[in-house]
Amino acid sequence: MVVHRGSAGYNQPIMELNAQILERLEQAIDRRRLVETATRLIEVPSPTGAAGDVLERLDELLAADSFQVQRPQGGHPSAPALAVTYAGVSTGRTLQYNGHLDTVHLPFVPPSVEGDLLKGSGASDMKGGLAAAIEALRAVRDSGLLAAGSILLTAHDLHEAPWGDGRQLDRLITDGLVGDAVLLPEPLSDRLPVVGRGQACWKATIRRPGPPVHEVMRPLDEPNVIAAGAEFVARLGQLDRQLSSLSTDPIAGPSSVFIGQFHSGEIYNQYPHECVLEGTRRWLPGTAKSDVESEFRALVTGLEHATGTTIELRWQVVRDAFMLDQANPFVPMFQSAYETTAGRALPTGAKPFVDDGNSFWSLAKVPAITHGPRAGGQHTVEEWASISDLVRVAKLYALMAILYCQAETSTDGHGGRDSRSDCRRSDD
Repeated sequence: MVVHRGSAGYNQPIMELNAQILERLEQAIDRRRLVETATRLIEVPSPTGAAGDVLERLDELLAADSFQVQRPQGGHPSAPALAVTYAGVSTGRTLQYNGHLDTVHLPFVPPSVEGDLLKGSGASDMKGGLAAAIEALRAVRDSGLLAAGSILLTAHDLHEAPWGDGRQLDRLITDGLVGDAVLLPEPLSDRLPVVGRGQACWKATIRRPGPPVHEVMRPLDEPNVIAAGAEFVARLGQLDRQLSSLSTDPIAGPSSVFIGQFHSGEIYNQYPHECVLEGTRRWLPGTAKSDVESEFRALVTGLEHATGTTIELRWQVVRDAFMLDQANPFVPMFQSAYETTAGRALPTGAKPFVDDGNSFWSLAKVPAITHGPRAGGQHTVEEWASISDLVRVAKLYALMAILYCQAETSTDGHGGRDSRSDCRRSDD
């Protein structure tokens, strides 16, 4: 048993016990097997919305490794999600490893290994990290160290925006397929993220009634959509300045509105009938996402009235805001495990992006820690991940399972539960 010793963390005997456990786990972790798993996943193209084939590949890999695989649809029958539970003998907490297998819509790059680097589509975001979590699951099983509690491994589609909106995972969470705490091997390794902003993508299409015409033939009684777009930019700039001064967090920074694209016309002397702007809106924890949307829609309505245009607004919530409950014993356990595997403490900081941890927090108030390998090239055709660091992540995840799942719970108020039935749903 591993006992939490107050808010200051773990005492020296427990750190020594961690090292002893890690030594046994290291004997069960197979670098070659980890790389092979990652390669087998990367070699299957899986753009968001079409990750069915790679989920089938993972099903085959885990079934061949004698794990019992279940396939909850999560409202996405063309690519059912995947769930595996490995349980100890007695009840305890459930630690969830969660990852997505879909990739952004860029040209497919096959897997390759160059020295210590794993490359290819999804190598960093996040098939490499998920392969490390799978190796951790194997190591825990092969070591025989999990006497209590369970590990829940989940993988899914519909993660990457704007092609996906996270609804498959959201459905799994609301259906109860969730652990007591979650680890997510996204490529973030230099900090322990304790707060993060929510994000929505927006697209505004400004129109006037008539067709596009030569500039000298433009109707003087119809609005100028480019001028309306410019006014939209000005109003959003004013909103962003207000947000920066009124809504900010010392770690996560300010709420914001951002414009990334502005398009209109087909040629230099055409009077266009349409202007399209796209961007993001980000907000801090404690702000209702419905209020954020209402404020933005009110701004658009006001612009319509002021410019005489019509504006079609597409609003897509990617993820709500995120916070990590640092009082939960999961957090100091993670810090202790990290220090055991890395030899140093991990500083806290902000989560720079939105990920599935935001959903676990906003929908279920489950503590979720994003921590993956040293990697880069996310959302490009040059993805890479350090193989040595993938091995480190596998060690860390395996050690966390031993520490968290079978820890005594009487002193921390966070009782464990028997989650071996969490995967009972095989369809919708």
